[in-house]
Amino acid sequence: MSNKDKTSTPISTVDPYQYIQSKLNPDGTLTRHLNVPCTPATPDPTSPSSILTKDFPLNSTYNTYLRVFLPKIALTEPSKKLPVIVYYHGGGFVLLHVDSFYNHDICVAIALHAPAIVVSVDYRLAPEYRLPAAYEDAVDGLRWICDSVVTKERSVSDPADEWLSKYGDFDNCFLMGTSSGGNIAYNTALRASDIMGQLHPLKFKGLILHHPFFGGPDRTGSELRLINDPYLPLSGSDLFWELSLPKGAGRDHEFCNPLSGDGLGRICRIKEMGLRVLVADCTGDPLVDRLLEFVKVMEMKGVNVKGHFTQGDYHGAELLDKEKCDEFLIVLQSFVNSCLIA
Repeated sequence: MSNKDKTSTPISTVDPYQYIQSKLNPDGTLTRHLNVPCTPATPDPTSPSSILTKDFPLNSTYNTYLRVFLPKIALTEPSKKLPVIVYYHGGGFVLLHVDSFYNHDICVAIALHAPAIVVSVDYRLAPEYRLPAAYEDAVDGLRWICDSVVTKERSVSDPADEWLSKYGDFDNCFLMGTSSGGNIAYNTALRASDIMGQLHPLKFKGLILHHPFFGGPDRTGSELRLINDPYLPLSGSDLFWELSLPKGAGRDHEFCNPLSGDGLGRICRIKEMGLRVLVADCTGDPLVDRLLEFVKVMEMKGVNVKGHFTQGDYHGAELLDKEKCDEFLIVLQSFVNSCLIA
């Protein structure tokens, strides 16, 4: 952004570090003070939960892992395979993990209502690990799923290790993410398009972008209208990009702006994969203008895309508001079903 742009743009009055409840250290690391309760996994089939969950290590070097969500209905109807939804959580690439309670809860809700097996992939956080580290971890999650399937003949001491191979329908897989996780899901789809031969037996049917976190060099009308929005103020959004983009990268980098550079070519790759796309957002989200344009360009390029934009609300509303979540789950279930019968 030029100096002229900076001086002509209204300034957010929200302190971005107070917003993310964190402190940047001199060595470039972040001390996170955000206190979000974590939910433990519940793998015991005798538990009262309708969804079983178990954690699996992904990369011991980075201490990343996956949490698998299995509807109990799969245990009573093993012949009925369930679609697999690979989910990436939000947090501006900087905060939270798969066990943070609202990331856990949304995956439980998705698994129950789709119904589907949900694989929530943990990933390295910025600024300690800038993009594309999260994208690399996201693809590693896909490779882990493939490995869990092709090695199903091995001796398994823990029956939970068979959840995917025994109950998953790998002809019907989906990539999904919320906020920065939506950004990750989109970029993971692009990376998957280059290595599909290595991802057997996964066949992707849909891409679900829930309030995806995209940006760009210019301010949009919705960003300026909601400049001090309590859920995603412009200063907070700016800080997330400052901390997560590669050193020296601007806001027109393809990791930030899906329409920059060869953006149309990247969208064409989504079309060539045969993916159906759901983009869900609301008019109360500062990102809404970007996402409306994104859907419009996708439609122009012939992508089978559905834009679902509700009135009012706020960024990530479905993670905090059960009523809004229930409404979104109806849309998600309809989208998944449409992909299954296509």
